[in-house]
Amino acid sequence: MTYKLLNVNDYLKLAVESLYFTVIIDNRGIIRFLSDNYAEILNVDAKKAEGMPVEKVIPNTRLNIVSRTGKAEIGNIFRMKNGQDVICNRIPFKDKDGNIKGVISTASFHDIKKVEILNQQILKLKKENKLYIEQLNNLKNNTFSIQSIIGQSNNILEIKSILPKISESNLSVLITGETGTGKEIFANAIHQLSDRKMFNYIKINCAAIPKDLLESELFGYEEGAFSGAAKGGKKGKFELADQGTILLDEVGEMPLFLQSKLLRVIQEQELERVGGLKTIPIDVRIICNTNKDLEKLVSEGKFREDLYYRINVVEINIPPLRERLDDIPLLCEYFLQKFNKENGYYIHEISNEVFNLFEQYNWKGNVRELEHVIERACVMSSGTTLTINDFDFFLPRVFKKDNVNNKIESTEIASLEEQKNQVEKEAIIKALIHTKGNKTAVAKLLKIDRSILYDKLKRYDISL
Repeated sequence: MTYKLLNVNDYLKLAVESLYFTVIIDNRGIIRFLSDNYAEILNVDAKKAEGMPVEKVIPNTRLNIVSRTGKAEIGNIFRMKNGQDVICNRIPFKDKDGNIKGVISTASFHDIKKVEILNQQILKLKKENKLYIEQLNNLKNNTFSIQSIIGQSNNILEIKSILPKISESNLSVLITGETGTGKEIFANAIHQLSDRKMFNYIKINCAAIPKDLLESELFGYEEGAFSGAAKGGKKGKFELADQGTILLDEVGEMPLFLQSKLLRVIQEQELERVGGLKTIPIDVRIICNTNKDLEKLVSEGKFREDLYYRINVVEINIPPLRERLDDIPLLCEYFLQKFNKENGYYIHEISNEVFNLFEQYNWKGNVRELEHVIERACVMSSGTTLTINDFDFFLPRVFKKDNVNNKIESTEIASLEEQKNQVEKEAIIKALIHTKGNKTAVAKLLKIDRSILYDKLKRYDISL
């Protein structure tokens, strides 16, 4: 007895035919392969079918549609000419450049009712998966790494250096700083650097939610807990943040009655929903932000002392922008790139005159104010460089007496000479801005010789 050895293609054909009724077409809709078992069902010769348009062999086929759209169809029910239903999978295949080269279709004959039930389950899972993907994308969009912290000043570099170490632990962190300093970015970076980064990062602004709703937002509620409660109840932010991180933004605004409940959650690592009786265990890392002086609030009886020490295991103070003026050029570059990308601008740089102007200002709104100033200037600009002319709206802020960064404090007793120099410096800067930096015009406006003006510019270190 002799045995015929099969080649690789023969083995592949046997494998395909043993599993499914199979047809393969190219990107022109021409049949390149038709399994013998499928050909038998179709009542055609498999060899003769190869090279024919697929619609001539399989009427009402969707293979050409899949070839055009490039979208796979999985688990579709297709009715044959004989009335028999088959389950079809139509999958396009592409080259390395993403061009569609053809479609492979596999069909199987099973209990359609069972398949329909399975399809319903698959659709349900698809919807749930879509929801999870959306949530994940939202989380990605709302999170920042340590690279998102812009700045090379000493105090910013110091904070950057300790963030990885802080992130490794599960210690509660309190981030303090003035409004607009970017506290949330630092909080997000801690989460991204931690082992919890694969789990939820949940943020809630304690100042933005009405006090009577804050409890249910934080801890959730059971069905029937109050009028209007959703059927089946609702998870709170702490439950959603389980195994991840929760950011309590503006924690100093939390009412006292909730502070005690928050303290218990932190201590026990469990909570009770509003209207609920059972305890729910949680594992959450807590980060708090505030622009308030919590120690002062504690002394005034507006913030629980025991809660303060619970959330303030590690404190990070974000310096105001006026204490990190060296970071302004880097921040401006970042904002320019951002606005160029978002709005299609082509602004490449900011003039030195503008940076000198920025140094005269004390930035009470901090980084957020700087961002808004740059954004407005971009809107007003018609060139590729932001100049002093694009910041006319900003000038009145700069020269308000309480906003000049280099002013002599009113509480200080300055010599007559110091006061005279300060007034003179401010007058020169105002004149320079008024004349758009035209030094000849400034000299005429101040009624002094140009040589004297240049001496004073050098003396007061003014380069506007």
